[in-house]
Amino acid sequence: MNALLSTTYFGPVQWYQKLYHADDVQIEACESFQKQTYRNRCLIATTQGVQALTVPVRIEGSSLITNSRISDHGNWRHLHWNALKSAYGESPFFEYYEDDLRPFFLPDWEFLFDFNEAIRQKMCELLDIQPRVSPTTQFLPPAAVASHPTLHDFRDATSHPAPTTRSTARSTASYPTSASSTC
Repeated sequence: MNALLSTTYFGPVQWYQKLYHADDVQIEACESFQKQTYRNRCLIATTQGVQALTVPVRIEGSSLITNSRISDHGNWRHLHWNALKSAYGESPFFEYYEDDLRPFFLPDWEFLFDFNEAIRQKMCELLDIQPRVSPTTQFLPPAAVASHPTLHDFRDATSHPAPTTRSTARSTASYPTSASSTC
């Protein structure tokens, strides 16, 4: 089975299920940035209910997802990290993953697509899955897309966590930087 997925900022479990179950996965690198989606947002469970965390994005020139730059507006890195620590800091095993997650809240990434890809690679490593992933080189119409998730797509979905091991090993591809995108 092949899958075409949108890039995602700490995507929901269902996104990783699709990633896990597919033989070959393409991440849509030639689409335009879309607001109100998991491309730059994630939802976390807190004691006050669901909280949305949004990475601010600057669109300069082309609106391609690979050209969407991360903005430093609003001290979002500090706010997101504190929200995660507040929501999950006392949960079992958070301390074991804290050092793996903390670097994503430092100003090391310029482009949203590269940032999301680094997160995906780290999450796959932590989940012990090795999907075969590549970026698209041309835009595929939304009808062909297996998952272009919006914030509402997964709220009511029933899911089972993806297993932490996979019997067939597959290699994880590295993407070129967004500045050299071919779309």
